[in-house]
Amino acid sequence: MITTYAIRGQRPNYKSLLLATVAAVVAIGFPRVAAAQVAVDPPAAATPDAEIVVTGYRKSLRDARRIKRDAVIQKDVIVADDIAKFPELNLAESLQRLPGVQITREAGEGRRISLRGLGADFSRVQLNGMEVLGNVDSAQDSRGQRSRDRAFDFNIFASELFSKVEVEKTFQAAQKEGGMAGTIGLFTGKPFDAKPGLTGAISGKLGTNQYTKDAQPRLVGFLSQNWDNRFGVAVSVAYSKRKTTEQGHNTYNYSHLGKTEMVNGVATGDAVNLVNAGLDISHLSAAKQTRFLTGDLYFADGNRISSWNADMERLGITAAVQWNPVDNVLLTLDVLHSEFTTHRDELHLATRPLNGFGSTTLDTAKGSPWPAQFQKATVLNDFTVDGSNYVTSTDASNVTLGSEHRRELNKNKFNQAVLTGKWNVTDRLTIDGHGGYEKSTYDTPYDDKFYMRAKGNLVANYGTDGRSATFSYPGTDLTNPANYAMDNFYYRSFYNASELQEGLLNATYKVSDVWALRAGAAYHRFWQDGASYYYDGGANGTSGVTRGTSVANITDVFTNNSGSWLVGNYDKGFAKYNEYHRLAPKADGTGGVLQDIENVYTTTETTFSGYLQADWDSQLFGNRFRGNIGVRGYHTKTHSTGWIQGDSYAYLGTTDVTGSYSGVLPALNAVFDLTPDVVVRFAASENVNRPSLDSIAAKGSAFQDNGKITASRGNPNLKPFKDKSLDLAVEYYFGKVGLLSVSVFQKWVTNFISSQTLTNIPFSQTGVPSSTIPGATASTNVAEFSMPINIAGTKSLKGVELSAQAQFSFLPAPFDNFGVTGNFTYVDTPKEITGFSKTSYNATLYYDTSLWGVRGSLSHRSRWFTGTSTDPMSADTRGFEASTYIDAAAFVKVTDKLQVTFNAINLTNQKDTQFWGQNRYLYNQTQSGTTYLAGFGFKF
Repeated sequence: MITTYAIRGQRPNYKSLLLATVAAVVAIGFPRVAAAQVAVDPPAAATPDAEIVVTGYRKSLRDARRIKRDAVIQKDVIVADDIAKFPELNLAESLQRLPGVQITREAGEGRRISLRGLGADFSRVQLNGMEVLGNVDSAQDSRGQRSRDRAFDFNIFASELFSKVEVEKTFQAAQKEGGMAGTIGLFTGKPFDAKPGLTGAISGKLGTNQYTKDAQPRLVGFLSQNWDNRFGVAVSVAYSKRKTTEQGHNTYNYSHLGKTEMVNGVATGDAVNLVNAGLDISHLSAAKQTRFLTGDLYFADGNRISSWNADMERLGITAAVQWNPVDNVLLTLDVLHSEFTTHRDELHLATRPLNGFGSTTLDTAKGSPWPAQFQKATVLNDFTVDGSNYVTSTDASNVTLGSEHRRELNKNKFNQAVLTGKWNVTDRLTIDGHGGYEKSTYDTPYDDKFYMRAKGNLVANYGTDGRSATFSYPGTDLTNPANYAMDNFYYRSFYNASELQEGLLNATYKVSDVWALRAGAAYHRFWQDGASYYYDGGANGTSGVTRGTSVANITDVFTNNSGSWLVGNYDKGFAKYNEYHRLAPKADGTGGVLQDIENVYTTTETTFSGYLQADWDSQLFGNRFRGNIGVRGYHTKTHSTGWIQGDSYAYLGTTDVTGSYSGVLPALNAVFDLTPDVVVRFAASENVNRPSLDSIAAKGSAFQDNGKITASRGNPNLKPFKDKSLDLAVEYYFGKVGLLSVSVFQKWVTNFISSQTLTNIPFSQTGVPSSTIPGATASTNVAEFSMPINIAGTKSLKGVELSAQAQFSFLPAPFDNFGVTGNFTYVDTPKEITGFSKTSYNATLYYDTSLWGVRGSLSHRSRWFTGTSTDPMSADTRGFEASTYIDAAAFVKVTDKLQVTFNAINLTNQKDTQFWGQNRYLYNQTQSGTTYLAGFGFKF
């Protein structure tokens, strides 16, 4: 039989009909309007203040406003006001200032963005016109520790390498399909952007953080030579180094102490079993003993204090060569190299029973080789429980704790080369395009764990609502080695690599002063592979040698805001036990064979696409009316190979699966100048977003238990997510930088992905090799086979974006140099769509003169979920509490060429709080401190 989902019957597609009708009305109406003598891609319109020299933050606002106004699609822009002077220290932190954009952070620094109600996987990032893919490491599983996905991590690049960032919120046929939420375009500096001759800039900053108190250098250099716009070369280099720390309290969610039941007149269950095994509950009141023995309690796992400490080093190099061999040909070669290296030490003290219940405070006695203090059970002195049976506090003696020192080296490298060409063949015909290659690697040569165990008293209190945490260890000296015993070493390593080859060619022909036709084709090939290697203390043989031995002379005392405790010292520990990072037996033969190798798969996507688009620039009722209408077609082939694994992750064989899908996407964008200062935009389009890499990976599993075979794998034949979108915006432009805008949008999304289970089918229909099960053949029955599939149904999301910026020129001097920017976003999404806050807002107040300036920025996003469940106590419901970050920046111009700067990031030391369950119990809460930087900038 097949377990699947109901599919709606065929009916008229009213949304597609609406798009087609609107497009037809616009197209038919054009011949009847009076044509204006305006080029298809006009230069910026002259403004009354065009001759006034504007510098600093105001200049970046004005340049961004001009690009936004001239665009045919809905677009928001951030522009550097000078070379090597992007307005923020991180691209993601700059992007969060735009309406509809929300970010996640890593060690206080912006990492990923979500756009218009959709998570990071749905936003496409392009670098100099070419799609860019790249992931970095996160310290925490709950933030996507080693994500192999389509999201882009913006902390790969230093922001100073870029001159402009654009966010395209509506789709046009000339843009490659994908990025259903929008497309973020990153642009590096070009030699023809600078005046002829030699120009350059150098800047330096030195900073520190309130927790790390280290010196944090940040150096940038830019040099450009422009030979009269005939030939030019530009090179930039950005280097930074800093220490980071995130410290706080966290849990591993919970362990559920099952409800006690009577079987043949005898009580049985987790609580009874623990007491029978020696857990001492005699100090509890009679009522609480009864309550504990009744069971059905949720105890926090971990009860952990943590510190994630890292040394981060980032290097970025860009080079651009531009050549005008003849007046009508421009060639541009862009090259970018980036390295982001992290040495991380994670230090944790958590509840880790040896013979108890989950990772809770509840433990029983453990025998040899553990010392005498470990051969005594925990004493539960007191506990409190809320109305959902969650234990919000425990007071326990002789608790088993685990001290974990995890050391990691993470190396990210990114390389890209793009050759772009533009040829004005005639006054009417233009041909342009690009070809490029990029490769991104994420390598963790070592990720080791040094485990020790300890015994002590613990009072863990999560507050009456379970949303806060305080831990104390009364009567326990956590810095005394006598309270500890060695456990083992755990060795791990990871590797991911992505490659992209891309080429596209466009032709534009001006049919008339109103109309232009555009057509083009593109080739896109994406490839990714990787593997994860796990070599634990049992497999590598360290447990038998190290477990239960003394930790004297192999530890250090670590202290942070949460307390002091002993952590393992790798140099001393490795010397004592003759150990080292390894993924194989030692030279003396001790240690077993590495068996736990996971996430082994290779995935390739190859796409051919083409489009036809008509652009117009005309007049309607005497006002400017412009836009485009077009259609894009695409065909994608997928190919994935992956390991099939069984018990203990044993390799059983490799599966090889292919898939394909095609589609046609219509798009319309129209812009009407209602008045000289008011612009109305409308867009209607369809777009796609390709499935997650994990879903289409052919990796899987196969098991046989008592003759019953079960198997699973990914599905490279999944269809992409697809949306139909409508967008309406009204924009009012005033003054030198003034802008008021409101935008409303609606998306209808289909092809969501869920799991399908097939029962009693032959191996030949699974795509999993029958050889993975000894003795099986293609016709052997598989009792259960599961894989991801597209499900029927449509999910709708809608939102509104408000944006404003203004210079207070109406105020008397010197107050007329004040200005403000701000935005507000509200998005209404179904619960199944996660990764986005319903509300977010940003505000910046600045004071800017030609000699000095200062600005403060606030960024807020409301609570957001990363997963949901209908079960109130399920940890599948999880997310982040609301957060507000405040930053500040200032500059003083010493001369026309030299200025000094100051930056303060995360002024309020905002807490980053994660929760689980519908009651939003505490999962993780950390702080990373305020960072201050002072520096200079010199240009020539």
